[in-house]
Amino acid sequence: MRLFTCATVAALTLSVLAVPAEAASSAYGWAWSNGKGHLRILPKSATRVTRQGNVLHRLKAVSGAKELRLDYTGAAYGRVTVKCDLKETEGHVALDSKGLGRTRCAAGQLATELGRGPVPVRVEHRGGKAVKVNEILLAEWPGQRSARGTIKRVDDTTVLFATGGKTLKLGYSYVTGFSRTTAGCGDGWLSGRPVNADRNGLGKKPCTWTDLTKALKTVRHPVLVKIEYTPGADSLDQVWEIFGDA
Repeated sequence: MRLFTCATVAALTLSVLAVPAEAASSAYGWAWSNGKGHLRILPKSATRVTRQGNVLHRLKAVSGAKELRLDYTGAAYGRVTVKCDLKETEGHVALDSKGLGRTRCAAGQLATELGRGPVPVRVEHRGGKAVKVNEILLAEWPGQRSARGTIKRVDDTTVLFATGGKTLKLGYSYVTGFSRTTAGCGDGWLSGRPVNADRNGLGKKPCTWTDLTKALKTVRHPVLVKIEYTPGADSLDQVWEIFGDA
């Protein structure tokens, strides 16, 4: 009986060891903060371009791509800057032969960079967790557009913008501007008289991204706005509150 039991345990152990680990997948795109220790990324296709000896990337939208939400707390993080705490490359880049950032940094530094706005990256992930996150440099920056439509709050840094029969998910950060028609930056959406509206009904009082968050929390339905945005990065860059139907 003991021999049978030992043989059975050995067989079960071997069967467990024989199960292959889940293979890591990879995705290119713009990483956005999505809560503490998490990022979201809409996968895009990536093409490498060599310039002055460095490998850069072009990102393009992928039809039907589904957004990923990943835990990055245990991920390795490679930056394109020569030091982890630099905001910009300052003319010196750290790229490997595939154009991936190779300065080894901690996941806490990634949190800092995501707090500044979206980061173009390549992410290796498995089971809802980012295994490795590498910054990339882009061959060209996506162009900015302006449009009128409605926005609806998703969370404190994300909105849904509807225009021309399409709905876009856009993120925003501390660099996003917000121009109000109201007397104060902290007022509810369109509250009071439009003392800061121009002749076209557009807000002209400069406010911050946190004021935008507070204002959107006062309404449950989509509200009319004019925006400037960067579609390639899914970034909301400027918002104008609009008074009435002007």
